[in-house]
Amino acid sequence: MSIWWSLHLRREAASVPLARRFLLGTMETAGVDPDISFDLSVALSEACANAVEHGGDHSVQESQADQGGARDPWDVWDELPGAASGQYRVTAYLDGEKCRIEVADSGPGFPARRTHRTSAQQHGTQQHGTREYGPQQYEPRQYPPLSAEDGRGLCLIEQLADHVHFGNRPGQGAVVSFDKVLKWRKDALLMVS
Repeated sequence: MSIWWSLHLRREAASVPLARRFLLGTMETAGVDPDISFDLSVALSEACANAVEHGGDHSVQESQADQGGARDPWDVWDELPGAASGQYRVTAYLDGEKCRIEVADSGPGFPARRTHRTSAQQHGTQQHGTREYGPQQYEPRQYPPLSAEDGRGLCLIEQLADHVHFGNRPGQGAVVSFDKVLKWRKDALLMVS
């Protein structure tokens, strides 16, 4: 069995716990081990908080909306051309033995140094299998100092997920995607086939 869902959320702080609760409810209903669900929910919260904070500029959108007339607040696709988005998208796939989560926004994107990593590469071990990209050199990650106010959330996502990709959509914003191998409770109602 596979489960897929997508949420289009406003870039507001209240959307972060909403996305987290939605994911936790899905995982519990499917019968995913609570420890795995917790790790994924914390990683999702960090990705959503990043999209809320860095995913666009509210003031630009609001000033352009004022010039263009009334907009339907329920139409998430009613974006003005060139306006920074007031929304972001969360998509989750539970398929087979893996869960993949993607959070996409329309902000300025990540700096060019961000790379595709797996948790094995973060810890200096080799992992067999294929990569989405050609050969790359993985430099040791420089984590922000404990007193830093920015950057710790992305590091936390890297630590909680098995596979992480921070990417940019040209002219459209940033995408954070991460995977984790699922473990199931013994009493799981929706065992993956």
